[in-house]
Amino acid sequence: MKIVSGMRPTGKLHLGHYLGVIRNWVELQKENDCRFFVADWHALSTSYEEKQNLKELGLELVMDWIAAGIDPQRSTIFVQSSIKEHAELYVLLNMITPLGWLERNPTYKDQLEQMKNKEIHTAGFLTYPVLQAADIILYGAEGVPIGEDQRPHLEITREIVRRFHHLFGCEIFTEPKEMLTPMARLPGLDGRKMSKSYNNAIYLTDTSEDVWQKLRTAKTDPQRVRRNDPGNPEVCLVFDYHKALSDDTTVQKIDADCRAGAIGCIDCKKICAASIERVLEPMRERRLKLDKKGIEKIIEDGNEKAKEEASSMMGRVNDAVFEISCHR
Repeated sequence: MKIVSGMRPTGKLHLGHYLGVIRNWVELQKENDCRFFVADWHALSTSYEEKQNLKELGLELVMDWIAAGIDPQRSTIFVQSSIKEHAELYVLLNMITPLGWLERNPTYKDQLEQMKNKEIHTAGFLTYPVLQAADIILYGAEGVPIGEDQRPHLEITREIVRRFHHLFGCEIFTEPKEMLTPMARLPGLDGRKMSKSYNNAIYLTDTSEDVWQKLRTAKTDPQRVRRNDPGNPEVCLVFDYHKALSDDTTVQKIDADCRAGAIGCIDCKKICAASIERVLEPMRERRLKLDKKGIEKIIEDGNEKAKEEASSMMGRVNDAVFEISCHR
């Protein structure tokens, strides 16, 4: 199955990114034809005012992906802005996409509410789903790994495909299917959403000492005062980390021992730190083998492959739009 997915280069990746997205990508690449791209144009839709080196952030993002297990021998890795056909198809799709589809998009409304402190009332932000549609259908994606909150965007993509086929009489695009990802919602160390802006994240590049120093201050059951007091794991943030990262036997033992007051919070955190280390240590080892020139070569090769595929598709699209001839 052809799969396309991307990620915005907004800074260092943390455990939440790994559990929610990358771990799934690593599994998908084993049995599918995957394309993973650095969505740098999408980053501009909400961060156009910020002075960021998007090229450097993109390199760091790809390094994180490969350290986390994305294999460039199995998956095509490229940068969105290097493939100009994304912009070309985006323009054409904007010409046929009804404004009401975009204004009614629940994600658009939610983000306007959540980002009141940012000036995002721009055409680029409103038409974000159209660019996303171009990203997906340009490569004939059959499946797109998404979370529940992204379903409206993918439905807009399918509607755009149907409208294009209806208007131009050529069925050249594939309607992509959603591949709902079991999103592991890992909270930040203060209980809020894990985010660099909240300074509450464990990053994939953190050392074992960094991990412990952060984890030792994490919130636990507020009702538990003394070590022998019975606790309630369900209100303990550290137990959320155990459920996401520890094996089933460990989770069950932590649950029972906490409720019985048989384990203290510090000992529980040490076990949790060991579980986190089992995830991060292989990434550190892979990262040591990477360098900037090697990452640039991986992206260059991926860009070349993506460019060839995108150019072929745009040839068919332009034939359909400007010559009204159909190449099925």
